[in-house]
Amino acid sequence: MTEVKSIRGMNDLVPSDVGIWQKIENSIRSIFGSYGYDEIRFPLVEQTKLFTRTVGESTEIVSKEMYTFNDRSGNSVSLRPEGTAGCVRACLENNLLRVDSPRLWYMGPMFRYERPQKGRSRQFHQASAEVFGIKGPYIDVELMLMLSSLWKDLKVDSLIKLEINNIGNLEIRNEYKNQLQKFFKPFLKDFDKETLRTIKENPLRTLDSKSESLKNILHEAPKIVDYLDKESKSNFENLKELLDQSGLSFEVNERLVRGLDYYNSNVFEWRTKELGAQDAVCGGGRYDSLVELLGGKPCPAVGFSIGLERLVLITKDLLTEGKFSKPELDCFFICLTEKTFPSAILAAEKIRQRVPGINLKINLEATSANSQFKKADKSGARFALIVGEDELKDNTISFKDLRSKSEQDKLTLDQTIEKLIEIF
Repeated sequence: MTEVKSIRGMNDLVPSDVGIWQKIENSIRSIFGSYGYDEIRFPLVEQTKLFTRTVGESTEIVSKEMYTFNDRSGNSVSLRPEGTAGCVRACLENNLLRVDSPRLWYMGPMFRYERPQKGRSRQFHQASAEVFGIKGPYIDVELMLMLSSLWKDLKVDSLIKLEINNIGNLEIRNEYKNQLQKFFKPFLKDFDKETLRTIKENPLRTLDSKSESLKNILHEAPKIVDYLDKESKSNFENLKELLDQSGLSFEVNERLVRGLDYYNSNVFEWRTKELGAQDAVCGGGRYDSLVELLGGKPCPAVGFSIGLERLVLITKDLLTEGKFSKPELDCFFICLTEKTFPSAILAAEKIRQRVPGINLKINLEATSANSQFKKADKSGARFALIVGEDELKDNTISFKDLRSKSEQDKLTLDQTIEKLIEIF
């Protein structure tokens, strides 16, 4: 019988990987909460038209990468390829924008059918924040400062750099797209079909192309800053001034655009040199017309998304350098015979009730004492609690410090609990 394997680009997280994910997730919950952001959760599956209407039919996400299928009622539904559209839909459907200017965050899997590579999977994970009802650039800066606090908490702030740009309003972008298309006309014969399609449908996407030949041509291309109106320029200058005042370093990247059609005005990315071509760890910006596009009243909005796989890759290096402490067991319960299993299970339960937060694991395999002590040592546990035939007769537990050469003590369960309370 053939072995059933996971779908390409959809990866397992085995226990040895989960620790770093939990560290990052806990930091996100803590930092975002400290800024007054509330968690929201919404479905993995949405109506396909939610994404075609918001992300943009000409984007690669919609045209090539979405997991789309008809459900049993014949409705076209899709696994979410990104979170912002679903978050806006949830806010409108649950009347969250009616009386408040919510600041929300969420975390979870997204799905895109693209070639798996380092830091990019078909099922990938994002942590995002979205703010509604507040005009920039003050809230834009708060989001960037919140991210800076997260990088510091994870000790990766020296590895991630902030880049910003302003891409104006829809009218400005349409004019700029026309100018880009005119600029590319003399070079069309040199491009492949994919690049030609991008130039025709969404020429802004050429600006962040990884193609070296396209990059060389783009040196002479018109810049969007030359097409910005007075309001956009003023907004961008205020953003830069506020960032300077906050002490947060940044670079202006005039080629920075976002891959989704709904973005406008200030946009930003945090990039790293640690991951090669997949260098964007986090991206975001304003999307002031998206709420109205989905049937709501005009509402300014801004947000970002962090690629958790890429953040994990960076922090994994720090983990191996000892900058994160790996979660370890406090106690390993050794059972020398199968007869001692019930006694160990009941004793362990009383210990957990009386010593909150203790990490205690029972070995429920009747292997040799030597084998179990090796397991206890490998687990990183500080103490071993041992129950054999003698302890069972005496109604005691042998207590051994695995990190020192001291002799083990024979204690009653109550004495064991009292000792653990003193330690923990």
